[in-house]
Amino acid sequence: MNWYVVYTKPKWERKVAEKLNEIGIECYCPLITQIKQWSDRKKKVEVPLFNSYVFVQLPDAQRNSVFQIAGVVRYLFWLGKPAVVRDDEIAIIKNSLSNTNISDVSVIPYKKGDKIKLEAGVFSSQDAIVQEVTNTHYILVLESLGCVLKIKYKKEST
Repeated sequence: MNWYVVYTKPKWERKVAEKLNEIGIECYCPLITQIKQWSDRKKKVEVPLFNSYVFVQLPDAQRNSVFQIAGVVRYLFWLGKPAVVRDDEIAIIKNSLSNTNISDVSVIPYKKGDKIKLEAGVFSSQDAIVQEVTNTHYILVLESLGCVLKIKYKKEST
């Protein structure tokens, strides 16, 4: 069975994943923990790694069954067909999110147009092209996933 990407209403990812599981459709909504700050406190919250996306695994003939869930908008399409995510890509995301032994990530200065292979984090082992470099972030194009990644960094003081 293939993994497909379902596009949801904004902020509905967790609700949609929960309802899909209730009706027996295998789905995956990768979550990361972030510290959110309000005016009076800070709190750790789990937020989706991909906004408005939930991965579902079901036979091609049953693809329309996801539309019985409130919050599902449509499938994500790539080149005129529903986008299919390989099992190994889902495994990479799961393994990266469960990897808690990453203690430090160093940033090597890149320039526009460099082709790089990401070595750590959620997108490890993915090829990327540096599209933009500023004082605070890199913008990388991940052609194999069809997305653009913005990575913020802090300059090390020397």
